[in-house]
Amino acid sequence: QVQLVESGGGLVQAGGSLRLSCVPSFSTYAMGWFRQAPGKEREFVAAISRSGGSAYYADSVKGRFTISRGNAKTTVYLQMNSLKPEDTAVYYCAADVTHSSGSYYANEYDYWGQGTQVTVSS
Repeated sequence: QVQLVESGGGLVQAGGSLRLSCVPSFSTYAMGWFRQAPGKEREFVAAISRSGGSAYYADSVKGRFTISRGNAKTTVYLQMNSLKPEDTAVYYCAADVTHSSGSYYANEYDYWGQGTQVTVSS
């Protein structure tokens, strides 16, 4: 059983920045970030391959968010800049233990973190 520990959420004004972190309990996987706003379905935000060589973004965050791996390749970060009120949501990290490339699709991820709240005020 893989556990994912997220941190870094909080309250920020529009235009500000936050960095989310996700640490798996062991090994290195393709990882993704998803978010869910109240009354909406969970949506893809970003993903990174197991090697860290490939990254993918939703159109809504492209150019503002950056997904990356730490030096040890296990921790995954989501740097969020130029935040907007519509970015307000619970953010979840997820691990794909089957595929090395990362995926846009939530059903291809095997383990999920507990979620961290991001609130952007206008």
